[in-house]
Amino acid sequence: MRVSANLGFLYADQPVTGRIASAARDGFDAVEFHWPYDVPPEQLRAALTAGGIQGVSINTRRGNLDAGDFGLAAVPGREDEARAGIAEAVDYAARAGLSAVHVMAGRAEGEAAGRIFVENLRFACEQAERHGITMLIEPLNLRDVPGYFLTGTDHARRIVAAVGHPTLRIMYDVYHMQIMQGDHVRTLQGLGDLVGHIQIASVPDRTEPDRGEVDIRWLLDQIAYSGLVGAEYHPTRAPGDWLRDFRSSS
Repeated sequence: MRVSANLGFLYADQPVTGRIASAARDGFDAVEFHWPYDVPPEQLRAALTAGGIQGVSINTRRGNLDAGDFGLAAVPGREDEARAGIAEAVDYAARAGLSAVHVMAGRAEGEAAGRIFVENLRFACEQAERHGITMLIEPLNLRDVPGYFLTGTDHARRIVAAVGHPTLRIMYDVYHMQIMQGDHVRTLQGLGDLVGHIQIASVPDRTEPDRGEVDIRWLLDQIAYSGLVGAEYHPTRAPGDWLRDFRSSS
């Protein structure tokens, strides 16, 4: 099992480049990011190279946080901003040596939002294909992100089919999907290679994935998935200690 440290949550008391070094020191196989845009992409690439660790993904920007934005790609009237953010994220990922971009849908609803999301994702895939980058969409739970457009795997599957581009995949976050729908084994088996990345955390407290409602280790053993597993949780102890215990339980 190859595990990626999500540096949006882990080692948060350090600068981004320090987080990369800490994750590499602690034995993570890769790192993923939320919004590292304050760090020049070349500096991020240099830190990954120095740590000898793989860089996975970033998110598109959320938009105007004061106005409650949480992504823009499905928000009517924000198409120009959404596409500018997508282009920025793809360029940043390519220059930093990252392999994927998560396109954040945002808070929206209705047919117009769905149509705009598909159109923006087609634009995103065309941008990403030039660099060999995977595009990801992620269903989120409505408890943490009220009003979010994409909240379930059936909807995500329909979006992927409508976009019709081979570079688009689903990011399956066990924490979010336990809150929204559960039934992980059957769902993941049914999605198959549409799954581009998996993230894990405990439910309901989103701390280390070694407690709570879902037996994460058992779940991962049941599915035919060979990709990286992203540890996206709020730590209560040293991430390296959790990683060692997680691997020793396999």
